[in-house]
Amino acid sequence: MDAPASRACGIRPGRLSPADCAANFGDVHAPLTRPQALIEAERCYYCHDAPCTTACPTGIDVPSFIQRIAQGNERGAARAILQANPLGGICARVCPTEVLCEQVCVRNTHGDKPVEIGALQRYATDALFAKPGAPLFQRAVSTGRRVAVVGAGPAGLACAHGLALRGHAVVLFEARPKLGGLNEYGLARYKTPHDFAQKEVAWLLSVGGIAVRTGQQLGRDIALDGLLGAYDAVFLGLGLSGVNALGIAEPTATGLRNAVDFIAELRQSSDLASLPVGRRVVVVGGGMTAVDAAVQSRKLGAQEVSIVYRRGAEGMSASRVEQDWAQTHGVKIHHWAAPKELLCADGAVKGMRFAATALDAAGQLVETGECFTLDADMLLKAIGQTYVAEPAGQAIALAGGRIATDAMGRTSLARVWAGGDCRAGGRDLTVEAVEHGKRAAVSMHEALLA
Repeated sequence: MDAPASRACGIRPGRLSPADCAANFGDVHAPLTRPQALIEAERCYYCHDAPCTTACPTGIDVPSFIQRIAQGNERGAARAILQANPLGGICARVCPTEVLCEQVCVRNTHGDKPVEIGALQRYATDALFAKPGAPLFQRAVSTGRRVAVVGAGPAGLACAHGLALRGHAVVLFEARPKLGGLNEYGLARYKTPHDFAQKEVAWLLSVGGIAVRTGQQLGRDIALDGLLGAYDAVFLGLGLSGVNALGIAEPTATGLRNAVDFIAELRQSSDLASLPVGRRVVVVGGGMTAVDAAVQSRKLGAQEVSIVYRRGAEGMSASRVEQDWAQTHGVKIHHWAAPKELLCADGAVKGMRFAATALDAAGQLVETGECFTLDADMLLKAIGQTYVAEPAGQAIALAGGRIATDAMGRTSLARVWAGGDCRAGGRDLTVEAVEHGKRAAVSMHEALLA
């Protein structure tokens, strides 16, 4: 973005001091101390056939790891977590536990607050990463099989880890300079400070047997046919590289950005105070990306930040906890409004006109005829991403615009599996992507040894 033009339209760096930025983007949730963890662990009923374990997409044995914390065995607790979820550290920080494991905690039935499962999971994994000691897991003897994993996001990393543990040689291809996918580039910076995503990646790779090749993009540097010729199997963890359009005219204008690019820039910046942000910021969308972009705009010093969503609060994919988090940070949320016209002057965003929406008698979303305008010098699009099929070619069947697979991740193309956000039928959760990678690794192992 051109700096003079940005300043002219109200977008500028240095709205806050470096010290204020550092404070704003520090760890927003203090980790549990040992006494706090012991007290919280004792609140667990250690249920048989625990509903929290069933609710966890990766099937972590929650009562087991919590009981080990209560016994002072943090390493054993971490092992129980990471055996089920090799990215259990990041999931403890970003997983919507309030609508998964904690929502079904038996303590809720007594009118009590649920056990803080996410915080306890973080406590155990943090303790391990601080003092790793001897390896938790050992690789099996080499099978002589070679597997290519394309995409080093949660699904790809979990698949690579599972295959390596079973003795296969894995080559991990990643288009970007760093591994981690959305964990590295797509989460709010305050959720995983202190370079945690890379620390967890380093631990995962320490199992051995995984070679890393960054700067390798499918369709540009490597081709699926070539990988199938050189490897015994391929896993695709491609994510979603396309960004949905607003559905209205989008003229080229300073201040109009994709929220995912804004978040990635924040994640990789070494000088947050130097990042330009608008005085008035409008974010269009209703998911976690919209909340992360809006809250971080405020934390950079934007004076007015709004989220606009076409349906009601219950329709937002961002959890109620995330919505409340945005509002407590000064973000206004406008429901039942859809983009109508992007307002620009002299090549810069000046605001957006929105049409009020409602559900008609048939339950269809319609415009009511009313409109309103929000002034803005920065408008961030967070209305979802799409799978781009061209890099993988036309031989792989799609469903709903994403890769169709069976329950174990097998695609329509022989020797190719897929998982994560590019796979049809998911909820776009980090923890679910991990489970995709885990299951695919099991299926690939069985096929490779058949």
